[in-house]
Formats: sequence, C-alpha cells, structure tokens
Amino acid sequence: WYLCGDRASIDEEGYFWFVGRDDDVINTAGHLVGPFEIESALLEHPSVAESAVVGKPDPMNMEVVKAFIALKPGNEKTKMLELDIMNFVRKKLSALAMPQEIEFVDSLPKTRSGKIMRRVLRAKEWGEEIGDISTLENDM
Repeated sequence: WYLCGDRASIDEEGYFWFVGRDDDVINTAGHLVGPFEIESALLEHPSVAESAVVGKPDPMNMEVVKAFIALKPGNEKTKMLELDIMNFVRKKLSALAMPQEIEFVDSLPKTRSGKIMRRVLRAKEWGEEIGDISTLENDM
C-alpha cells in the first residue's frame, strides 16, 4: 500500500473523484467536503480576490466551513457582502458547502512559492500549535 494523503470517492458508475488532501477535507454533518471546490466557487464571486477554506470545530456538525477571504480593491467588509458571498456559494454548490462563517482578511498566509498555508488557518481555528512557519512569506 502507498498512502498519499489524498481523499477520493467513487461514484455509482465507478468513476473516482478527488476530494482533497486528507488533512484539508472538512467533515460537516457527516459529509466530506473538499476545500478546493468551495475556494473555486468563492473566487468566482466578483468581490473576492483570494480565499482559503478550513473546517472549524462545531458541537452539532463536527465541523463547519469557515472561509478566509481577501477582497478585491474597492469592496467593503460588510455583513451584507458576507451574506451575499454565502448565498453565492450555496447556489453554486450546496448548503453543505456554504461557509457558515466568513472572516475578511487583508492577506492569507502563503509560502514563498505562493501556496496558501491552510494548516496555519486551521491551527488557529482549532487552538493548536501553528508549527513550522519558516516558509511563511507574509505576516499574519
């Protein structure tokens, strides 16, 4: 066996579907949700410049989807925009994929090569140690 750390599902026709990195997959109310599809939907919203999605602990649903969003210039961080973004994702994907919480940020933690460091955001939400951030390009 070779464990690659990826999670996939197989549909009724026998096709395999990539869900995401095993440590990034969000288990919300017993459903496995990949952050990539949610982040992709968020990026289609006209106000969103960058996004990252993580699971946040929740006593009822195990985890809920939390989105960290950097807005495009000229957009204000308002409750109305937050609700608009939530509904946008709900219509594009599903109610399960809709972020239950959005935190507007100026920038996302990234490596020097530009990869978003979801584990830093996840550690913050779970109250865990952030770990090695020697490759972190920007301050949080």
